[in-house]
Amino acid sequence: MLYAGAGLAVVAVACLWLFGPVDASSIAMALRFTVPIGFAALGGIFSEKAGIINIGLEGLLIIGAFSAVASMYALSLTPIGANVWLAFGFAIVASAVVALLFAIACIEFKADQVIAGLAVWLIALGFAPFASTIVWGQVNSPSVDGFSKWAIPGLADLPVFGDIFVMRPPVMLLIVAGPLTWYVLNRTRFGLWIEASGEDPKALDTAGVDVQLVRYVGTVLSGVYCGIGGAALALRVGQFTGGGETMVNGRGFIGLTAYLIGNYNPIGAFFASFLFGGLEVIQLSIQRTSDIGIPTRLVGVLPYVIVLVVLVFVGKTQMPSSAGDHYESDD
Repeated sequence: MLYAGAGLAVVAVACLWLFGPVDASSIAMALRFTVPIGFAALGGIFSEKAGIINIGLEGLLIIGAFSAVASMYALSLTPIGANVWLAFGFAIVASAVVALLFAIACIEFKADQVIAGLAVWLIALGFAPFASTIVWGQVNSPSVDGFSKWAIPGLADLPVFGDIFVMRPPVMLLIVAGPLTWYVLNRTRFGLWIEASGEDPKALDTAGVDVQLVRYVGTVLSGVYCGIGGAALALRVGQFTGGGETMVNGRGFIGLTAYLIGNYNPIGAFFASFLFGGLEVIQLSIQRTSDIGIPTRLVGVLPYVIVLVVLVFVGKTQMPSSAGDHYESDD
């Protein structure tokens, strides 16, 4: 899977080279665009490996994005003042709470997980623009301050590629989160519980571990990750845009696709997310280049065409055996 992930990164860079010069700024932009997709993918891995299929990642990203901007706006009206890290934390909590409600519906009330996930998305898609209209009188928020860029000492001064290492904190968090998530899932007892919960919950229950609790934690973690991704997106732009599919614009569903391409491996999911981030850069590059003459709608389907091509080479994805199944202890 490491080789497959590296291959996806090569494909991303090759696509960037094909449609424009590969330089530090284009790679840095691809990394910025990777953040919401990558965090959604990592969160989805936790949830689904625990046995809960969470296709509501899109909705959780929307909640995270809206909550971050709303928190920044609210804090600016208090003596505390606008604090980007505090708003970031509020967004994570809001997304985690929604994920907890989703988990309760699926675990306690045994709701169909796909339908419940769609409900999370549709509720968020309606709630965020509605709340924006109530608070600001329109679906788009006013501009707020966001994260400033940090330069990594030493690396930022490198010739040619130094600009890659001047990044906002969420990009750094994602770069750390990929390997850290892999370590947690593959080298810790908690990771073994997560895997057993999705593969053989009966055996986990027999070993004395509360399967439902493990599934709760896995699902809430998907909310935490999506809260980070959604907040990072909104605080990078400095505004919440609620029109159409909102500013999230399908990134949660793309994140779901990314971890499927990565076959539930966090490293593979990260590189797949980077592929999609690179494709987003290409879309912008093509749209800004008037002499190419490619229709905008054709540019919009580019990621989906690449997905089909990549899936041919990646092969079959092995879904957790008990994902989507309800479990009730015999005790």
